[in-house]
Amino acid sequence: QVQLLESGGGMGQFGGSLKLSCAASGRAFSGGTMGWFRQVPGKDREFVEDIIWCVENTKYADYVKGRFTISRDKADNRLYLQMNSLTPEDTAAYYCAAKYSQLLTSSPSGYPYWGQGTQVTVST
Repeated sequence: QVQLLESGGGMGQFGGSLKLSCAASGRAFSGGTMGWFRQVPGKDREFVEDIIWCVENTKYADYVKGRFTISRDKADNRLYLQMNSLTPEDTAAYYCAAKYSQLLTSSPSGYPYWGQGTQVTVST
């Protein structure tokens, strides 16, 4: 199985930017799909964006259109989320997820592998 480790979270300012990273290790992940989700306390985990690893097809949630961009580095087995134009509503724990099938999905139940999460807090 694949292990996932997020980094890059922290404090951001309204209108500012942050870049999250997710390192994949363990069983070779030469294909499949990876994604980002987020969650605030008391609410369900929410889809952000995902990407099919080998062809770079992506799907994103409407609320991140034009602001967040998912990308991947095949050589380093890393997934990224560039977050621009941050708002306080983007405050959440952000999770990296992976699966070995090539299928974009916005449902957390479609992903069997998860990182531990990284907190993003956006101040006004």
